[in-house]
Amino acid sequence: MLFRETTEQFEEKMLSIHASHSKNTKGREKKEEKCMIRTEYQRDRDRILHSKAFRRLKHKTQVFLSPEGDHYRTRLTHTLEVSQISRTIARALRLNEDLTEAIALGHDLGHTPFGHSGEKILNKIHPKGFKHNKQSLRVVQHLEKGRTGYGLNLTYEVRDGILNHTGENFPETLEGAIVRVSDRIAYINHDIDDAIRAGVLRYEDLPEDCLEVLGKTHGDRINNMIRDVIENSYGKNAIEMSSEKLFYTEKLRKFMFDNVYLNKTAKKEEEKAQYIICQLYSYFLKNPEKMPDEMRERIPEFGIEEVVKDYIAGMTDRYVIHKYLEIYVPNVWK
Repeated sequence: MLFRETTEQFEEKMLSIHASHSKNTKGREKKEEKCMIRTEYQRDRDRILHSKAFRRLKHKTQVFLSPEGDHYRTRLTHTLEVSQISRTIARALRLNEDLTEAIALGHDLGHTPFGHSGEKILNKIHPKGFKHNKQSLRVVQHLEKGRTGYGLNLTYEVRDGILNHTGENFPETLEGAIVRVSDRIAYINHDIDDAIRAGVLRYEDLPEDCLEVLGKTHGDRINNMIRDVIENSYGKNAIEMSSEKLFYTEKLRKFMFDNVYLNKTAKKEEEKAQYIICQLYSYFLKNPEKMPDEMRERIPEFGIEEVVKDYIAGMTDRYVIHKYLEIYVPNVWK
């Protein structure tokens, strides 16, 4: 018997009736022979984990631009925290942990350098606009190199979860819905931690009523939010928080937007970051030959503006700064 089939049988016996079973996937865009060892969702998780786009997340901004301190979150550590929270919830609800993990690891692959500042300016200057969830899907479908060329050829359920982890539309699977709520649980809490470390917030500034309901420490808040999701979703065909916990979670999130995400101190370098992206976008539109070969060869298929957007969105914070200095700052004469 194939090892994969044993796991599929285990899913049939142990997972909830509301779970997404790997053998029932809607499949891949290109048909492939199945793996002898791994289920389809385990295979997707591994493809994402081994991708270049995933490795680049370690040098992409979460909230604070190009942080020097070793303890500030990056887009990679955020992704790992979302994955951990998601897997905890999925396991407790007897949903498919492998599918949940694959979506969580891939959900932010399309994020720009300089975090939401980069997303905001690319959305402004690119004719088709820019949303990081759509770019994450584009990364796994068209930009990342897989076994047979471009695209990782992921299953439908993983692609759906990546696309709909944020925005107006919701994922079709409960596993995708878990990642959607886990993303919010993760960033609200770890961004509080980073903001206090950076001196942008004091603990005393946090809304007292939110702390009373959600928890007074970082660990307590995450634990209470996770438990609330599990307790209010168990046995249901929905992922939900209680009305009380949801109210104070949203209130804390609004507090973070007002005091951190839009804070002038935290965002004091944002205009410089957006200026750099604008300059590079214009430069590569006029000088496409300066892009790497693997980007230029996509121009006939997607068009110059789409490829320039892809190139810049894929850059890390330090690489985009390096390219700007290389292009616009003269070398010192030796």
